[in-house]
Amino acid sequence: MKRLTIYTILVCMLSACGIWRKYQPTDSVRDDLYGETAVSQTESESIAAIDWREMFADDCLQSLIDEALDQNTDIRAARLRVDEASATLSSARLAYLPSFNFAPNGSVSSFDGAKASWTYSVPVTASWEIDVLGRMTNTKRQAQSLYEQSQDYVDAVQTQLIATVATQYYTLLTLDEQLRISRSTAESYAESVRVMRAMKSAGMTNEAGVLQIEAAYYATTASVKDIEQAITEIENALSTLLCRTPGHIARGTLAAQSFPEQLSVGVPVELLTRRADVRAAEQSLAQAYYAVNIARASLYPSLTLSGTAGWTNAAGAAIVNPGKLLLSAAGSLLQPIFNARSNKARVKIARAQQEQAELQFEQTLLNAGAEVNNALAQWQTALDKRPLRDNQVEALRNAVHKTELLMKHSPTTYLEVLTARQSLLQAELAQTNDRFEQIEAIISLYHALGGGA
Repeated sequence: MKRLTIYTILVCMLSACGIWRKYQPTDSVRDDLYGETAVSQTESESIAAIDWREMFADDCLQSLIDEALDQNTDIRAARLRVDEASATLSSARLAYLPSFNFAPNGSVSSFDGAKASWTYSVPVTASWEIDVLGRMTNTKRQAQSLYEQSQDYVDAVQTQLIATVATQYYTLLTLDEQLRISRSTAESYAESVRVMRAMKSAGMTNEAGVLQIEAAYYATTASVKDIEQAITEIENALSTLLCRTPGHIARGTLAAQSFPEQLSVGVPVELLTRRADVRAAEQSLAQAYYAVNIARASLYPSLTLSGTAGWTNAAGAAIVNPGKLLLSAAGSLLQPIFNARSNKARVKIARAQQEQAELQFEQTLLNAGAEVNNALAQWQTALDKRPLRDNQVEALRNAVHKTELLMKHSPTTYLEVLTARQSLLQAELAQTNDRFEQIEAIISLYHALGGGA
C-alpha cells in the first residue's frame, strides 16, 4: 500500500510538471492581422469557403486542375510523405506492446579428449517498458502530430498547385487576347501602308510618311512573334505541371471569364483552420512541445519488465538430456546518474527548438496576413483602374478614327495618326493586363485565405 501511494504521488508530481499534458492549439489571432485594408470586411464569410470548382468555373481550367491533382509529381510525393508518417505513427503505437525475440543457442565442448557434450537453450525473451513517465505517450503524440502535418503538407501542395495552374491558365488567356489585339493592329498598319503609298503616288504625302507607317507595321508584327513565343513557353510550363510532354493547351477566352465583384476575407482566426501552411507550422510547434516532454522524461527513472521462457539442457553442473522447461522474470529500474547533465542539456536544446517553432509559427501567421493584404490591395487597385482604362481606350479609339478622317480631308499629318494608333495599342494591351491583374489578385486572395484544398 505504501509503494502504491509513493507511485501515485510520483505520477501526480510528473503530471503537474507537464510531462503528461497534451499540446493546446492556438485559439487566438490578432484582429488586425490583415491590416487596415480588410477591417470593413472581417465580419463576412471568407471566399476561401467556396469550392475551387465554383471559384474557377471554366470547364477547360477545371479539367486541367483535375489532371494536375492526379498526375503532378509534387503532390504524389507529398502523398507518399503521408504514408511515411503513418508508418512512423504505427511504430510509435506498437511501442506500448512488449517485444518478443526468439534466441536459440547451443554449444559443443570436450575436456581433455573426453567425449564431447553439447548444451542448448531454446528461449523466447520478452521485454516490456512501462510508460510510467509518459516518454512513449509523448513519442506517440509527436508521431501523431507529424502525421497530421504531412496531411497538411498535401493540402498546401494542392492549394499551391491549383493556384499555379489557374494563374498560368489565365496568363494564356491574357496572352491570347494581347495576340489578337496586336494582330488586329498589325493588319490595320498594313492597310495604312497601302493607303499611304497610294497617297504618295497622288502627291498627297511624302516618302517619310510611308516609311514611318511601315516601321510601325514591322514593330507590331515583331511583337506578335514575341507574344507567340511567350504563349509557347507558358503552354510548356503548364504541360510540365500536368506531367505532359510539351503541347497545345485547350482553353477558353478571357472575355468569357467571370468572378465575384465583391470579395470577403472573413476573420483572421479562420487562417488557423483553412491555411495548410499555418496548420503545418502549428504541428511543428506541437512536435517541439512533445520533444521537450520526451527530453524531460529522460531525467527520471525508466521501468522495464523482462522475461524468458523456453527449453534448455544446461540446468547446472550436470548435462540433462532431454531439456527442461526454462522460466525467468525480472524487472529493472534505470535512473540516469553520470549522463544526467547530458540529459539536462537535451532538455535545454528541446526548449530552444520549441521557442524557435513558436517564432516560426508567429512569422507564418504574419506572412499569411501580409499575403491577404497584398492580394486585397492588388484587387482593389485593378478594380479602380478598370473604368479609367476603359475610358482611356474609348477616347483613343475616337482619336484614331478622327485623325484618320482628318488626314484624308485636311492637312493633318501622318504623325498624328501614327501617334494615336500607337497610344491605342498600348492602352488596349494595358487594359488586358489590368484584367489579368484583377484575376491574379482574386486567385492570390483565394489562396492566401486557405481556399482550394
